[in-house]
Amino acid sequence: MKVLIADDHPLLRDALARTLRGVEPQAEVVEAADYAEAAQALRDHAGRFALALLDLHMPGMGGDDGCEGVRRLHQAHGGVPLVVASGELDPRVIRAAFAAGAVAYLPKSEAPALLQQALRAVLAGGSWMPQQALADLRAGVPPPRPDASGLTPRQLDVLKSLMRGLPNKLIARELGLTEGTVKIHIAAILRALQARNRTEAVVVARGLGLGG
Repeated sequence: MKVLIADDHPLLRDALARTLRGVEPQAEVVEAADYAEAAQALRDHAGRFALALLDLHMPGMGGDDGCEGVRRLHQAHGGVPLVVASGELDPRVIRAAFAAGAVAYLPKSEAPALLQQALRAVLAGGSWMPQQALADLRAGVPPPRPDASGLTPRQLDVLKSLMRGLPNKLIARELGLTEGTVKIHIAAILRALQARNRTEAVVVARGLGLGG
């Protein structure tokens, strides 16, 4: 398993690597110190990362909160689960990171055991949201509106196939993808459109005016 850890602090990269190896002892870690190095690593190892751990405030992430860098990486490498590992605990930033394409948000202040639990969830194809953001949901804070703008061209192709009612096997055949890759793209589509399943995703997509 190959994992990207991108953070401008070497000690934090080392701590995250040790936490990761508590879940996957044989994981191969590729390190990056800023956005440019992270983007280059994702290009150099295209399709081979099981996930990428990203700091929001390393150089080059852009914007006030760093979520623009998450959005750019998601658009360019939508098949790689992006996990934000940050000391930023503002619920608005956490929600913005998910809207930008992150599948999980790990506060660096959390105990290693909880971080490992979150990493296991992501590696199993799930997501992870910290308690701060969950509290927002319970308090009735409205979530970000569904937004397809962060989907990659390939994910839009998969979405159009979903809107035609095609099963995963046919989508994979038509687009020249593996079924596993199709599932990854569908997971990204569901997150972006805030849909619980593919049927809801189609309804939301039509509501956004996306053609089938």
